[in-house]
Amino acid sequence: MITYEELLMESDRNHLVTKEKPLPISKGRIKGNRIAIRQDLTEKEKKCVLAEELGHHYTAAGEILDQSSVSNRKQELRGRAFAYNKLVGLTGIVGAYKHGCTSITESAEYLDVTEEFLRDALSYYKGKYGHYTSMDNYVIFFEPSISVLELV
Repeated sequence: MITYEELLMESDRNHLVTKEKPLPISKGRIKGNRIAIRQDLTEKEKKCVLAEELGHHYTAAGEILDQSSVSNRKQELRGRAFAYNKLVGLTGIVGAYKHGCTSITESAEYLDVTEEFLRDALSYYKGKYGHYTSMDNYVIFFEPSISVLELV
């Protein structure tokens, strides 16, 4: 699992200045080479937010706050997808299964992400892959609920 501290180091390696601030509206924001993370979040929440802001750094161009623009919404999704893949990914879903996790709560705890972040990631994967996808010797089902089947 990637830690918040490791994400802060990644941010630093990319010449980004990350600071925790009392943001009144959003959980995080990137502008130029500066990332602001709301200071009153839990470390787990900060980790999820920072992963998304790094995703925006790597995938977005310009100001994307205006979500009425189709282009901005696509860039927002790319930033979130980056975070989902970095902190969860299909390997994380299989890892939670192999670890014996039987619920969203247990899986989120195992992956060290918030339940909301994990639910959003699963929703994203369902939209991307449909009802199921396969990886190595596993089939990951997103419908009717998340489940993993190991092929023998």
